[in-house]
Amino acid sequence: MAKNNIGRRPTGTPRGGRKKAGDTNQIRIEKDDTLVDIVEVRDQGLDFFERNRTIIIGAVIGLIAIVAGALLYQTFIKAPAEREAAEQMQQAQYQFEQDSFSLALTNPGQGYPGFLDIADQYGSTDAGNLANYYAAVSYLNLGKYDAALDYLNDFDADGELMPAMKAGVRGDLLSELNDFDGATTAYQEAVDASGENYVTGGYYLNKLGLLLRKEGRTDDALAAFRRLKADYSLSTEAAQADKYIAALELQ
Repeated sequence: MAKNNIGRRPTGTPRGGRKKAGDTNQIRIEKDDTLVDIVEVRDQGLDFFERNRTIIIGAVIGLIAIVAGALLYQTFIKAPAEREAAEQMQQAQYQFEQDSFSLALTNPGQGYPGFLDIADQYGSTDAGNLANYYAAVSYLNLGKYDAALDYLNDFDADGELMPAMKAGVRGDLLSELNDFDGATTAYQEAVDASGENYVTGGYYLNKLGLLLRKEGRTDDALAAFRRLKADYSLSTEAAQADKYIAALELQ
């Protein structure tokens, strides 16, 4: 059956048969066939461009505008906003470090905004996002757990440290709300997110062990404290692990 050559060469163009030694006419025909294919593809491409010139040029201009707009936004809008938000939050952070949580939330002094206003006004910045975390912890310390959960949910945790911190604060909040199953899950997530970080890993694994012990889950609590001693031996909490292990083993 003859090979279907639709789209390869115009109708009537000579086909190349089986090449014989010394058949220069055959070689010339094959070269002509190749040239016809190349010219046809080129002409089709030019024709496509001519028919869609406006769309193609518009798309290119649009892409250039998007790239340029992104660069302008990053340089003249986002970067200055990041700096301003970080500067505005310094006073609230100071009050937070002094355990003045109410002041840190709404009125840190010297005309600076509190975490609530920063989260609202600079929510698209890294500092504004972090203000949600500070607000959650502040409300936690003030005993306003529902408000704390709202701000914690708005906090977008990324990086190596903050996912563990967010999960740990969630564990604290759920524990205060007597949702011990939820708190256990959250503390376990905090430990998992900590990886090899013995500071956060040890801290939240100790909290997990204490909660399991309080709930009467002796075997699970023992496993937690044994892991604390084995995997996070450099943590401050690991120094107390033997005490809890001994007490649990007696039960």
